[in-house]
Amino acid sequence: MSLLAAATPTTSSHFSAPLLPSFHVPRRNLTAPLHRIRRSRLLTVVASVPDPAAGPVEYTPWLIAGLGNPGNKYYGTRHNVGFEMVDRIAGEEGITMNTIQSKSLLGIGSIGEVPVLVVKPQSYMNYSGEAIGPLAAYYQVPLRHILLIYDDMSLPNGVLRLQKKGGHGRHNGLQNVIENLDGRREFPRLSIGIGSPPGKMDPRAFLLQKFSSEERVQEKDKGPSTIWLSYHSWCI
Repeated sequence: MSLLAAATPTTSSHFSAPLLPSFHVPRRNLTAPLHRIRRSRLLTVVASVPDPAAGPVEYTPWLIAGLGNPGNKYYGTRHNVGFEMVDRIAGEEGITMNTIQSKSLLGIGSIGEVPVLVVKPQSYMNYSGEAIGPLAAYYQVPLRHILLIYDDMSLPNGVLRLQKKGGHGRHNGLQNVIENLDGRREFPRLSIGIGSPPGKMDPRAFLLQKFSSEERVQEKDKGPSTIWLSYHSWCI
C-alpha cells in the first residue's frame, strides 16, 4: 500500500471564527488500529492521533475539492475523476453533500477529529476557482489546507501523485483556481492519472470520453493509497 501524507501544523480552529457559522464536528475514536479504519478501493483519508500529553489540539479546517463538470452529461468521464474521488471520500466518511454555496455542492463533516469541507464546484471545470476561492475565504481555510483533486493526462491511468505545491500544468481548472487564489500556488494537490489520448485524438474529446470497463479495472487494481490530515509537518 502506498502511503501519502498530507499534514500541516495548526494551533487554532477557524470553524467558529467571528461572524462565521459554528459547526458541530462529531468526534471519533482515533485509538482503533489502523486496519479497522474504513477504506475505499482507491484512496483513504484519515487523521493521525495527537499526543494526549500535549494537551487539547484544535484543528483548522481542510477544504477538499474535486474538479469536474456538473450534470449527467459528464458523469463517468475522464475529466470528472476529481468529482468521483470526492464522492468516495464523502461516502467513506459519512459526510452528506447537500449544501449549495458559492457555486458549489459541499458537505461539512470531519475525518477523525479534523474538520473538513468536501466540495464539488458547480461552475464547470474551467471556472472552478470562482467556487473554491470564495469558499476558502468565507470559511477562512489556510492555503496549505486546500487540497485539490483533479485529472492528469501526464500520468498512467489510475496512478496518484500528491504534491505540496506546483503550477497548473496547462490544466484549465487548476489554472483558474490559482487565479482566484491571487496567483498563489502553495497548496497541496492530488492528481489522478487518466492516461493520454491515443494517436492523434483531440485531447478535449479524450477528456470528455467515458472510461472503458477495462480502464475502470485498472483503477481498482492500483490498490489503496492514504492521505493523512494532521497537525504534524509535511512528510511524504
